[in-house]
Amino acid sequence: MALNRHSVPALSRRLTQSPPATLATLYLCFILSGALLLKLPLCHDGSLNWADAIFTSVSAVTVTGLAVVDTGSVFTVAGQMVILLLIQLGGLGLMAFAVLLLVVLGVPVGLPHKMLLREELNQSSYGELGTIVWLVFWVAAISELVGTLLLGFVFVPEFGPARGLWMALFHSVSAFNNAGFALFPDSLMRYVADPVVNLVIPLLILSGGLGFIVLGDLAEQRRWQRLTLHSKLMLSGTLVLVLLAWGLFALLEWSNPGTLGGLEHPLARIGAAWFQAVSPRTAGFNTVDTGQLHDSTMLLTMALMVIGGGSTSTAGGIKVTTVCVLLIATVAFFRRETVMRAFGRSFGPEDVFKVMALATVSAITMMTALFVISISHDGELADLAFEVVSAFGTVGLSRGATGDLDGLGRIVVMILMFLGRVGPLTLGFFLATRGQPRLRYPRGRVYLG
Repeated sequence: MALNRHSVPALSRRLTQSPPATLATLYLCFILSGALLLKLPLCHDGSLNWADAIFTSVSAVTVTGLAVVDTGSVFTVAGQMVILLLIQLGGLGLMAFAVLLLVVLGVPVGLPHKMLLREELNQSSYGELGTIVWLVFWVAAISELVGTLLLGFVFVPEFGPARGLWMALFHSVSAFNNAGFALFPDSLMRYVADPVVNLVIPLLILSGGLGFIVLGDLAEQRRWQRLTLHSKLMLSGTLVLVLLAWGLFALLEWSNPGTLGGLEHPLARIGAAWFQAVSPRTAGFNTVDTGQLHDSTMLLTMALMVIGGGSTSTAGGIKVTTVCVLLIATVAFFRRETVMRAFGRSFGPEDVFKVMALATVSAITMMTALFVISISHDGELADLAFEVVSAFGTVGLSRGATGDLDGLGRIVVMILMFLGRVGPLTLGFFLATRGQPRLRYPRGRVYLG
């Protein structure tokens, strides 16, 4: 039966919760289910408690990568498979998996499912949802398969065919989904000078973090002039961020014996700087000791973690396009321009309001979390701030403070990871009510600056 405009509200009312609330509930259910699976005897070596199981599940579903236990030694292969499944579900999106399953089974996708999928993929319309879902899975499957084959040249000679291919698959999926989970206690520090790891892992991070909308636009248009404004902002912003971070990291850490200075060959230092320039954009892998970074480099890393990757991607953060719009709006303000434009296109104040709200909510969330954690934990404030930003940006980089947190601190970190994945605006959306004001008030003046 055809869907007319009068049936849309009726179908919408069938949802007991708004789409953002339902998505949040789905993520919570998968987190609890993941914790139950991880606690099964066949999934760990017997040393895993409930608190660590829940924390690991939250970190995996939110594709963060913060860990309180060593993933490679505490979890068996079965446990690592559960973590990999949770990473894939959280990275590509729960509703995307559900819609794909319905399509494969031949079940029509109804409006309630489309509403949920639209919220999860951060889309404003329903028209291209089906295309985006298939694009998500094709890009993920191809990228992860190629990454597994290439990383196999590193892990198979060292660990044998079976174990080596499994480790290649695990790190490929973790990198593409910007999760940062590694099967080594030092992340990937032992491969700091390996050219394959330094090339494949960052490329997987970038391909997953650009956003499926951008990848689809590139595949369809293939010419810069025809790309959408979003794709142009995302690609140019990513290029600037990577090059700037690469150069600054190399410059700041070149002579630091605890990081780049400990590498003899200049090419190894350049490769390690490249890896560290890409990974903080929500991936969470590291090939140098994060705890040995200079304060200036630590602030640079925190800024990259806050920015994150692209919309409709596996990455977290406030997103590259958010920063681009904020900068464009700032330039327009100082030029006394009422229209904001970039690459021959313009956008309205509603986009500026959205990114301002996102940036404000993100800043308040991180500051509140840091305040709460500092009440019960007297560690270095810089280290605590690093962990807070890493959790909210769903990055996973750590300076060692997460493992030392008490129960309250870990709960705050888990909440941050959840909020960072579901999105502060999404959570605020279903709490807010829309309505037209019945009264109009006279304009007033507020003096700013």
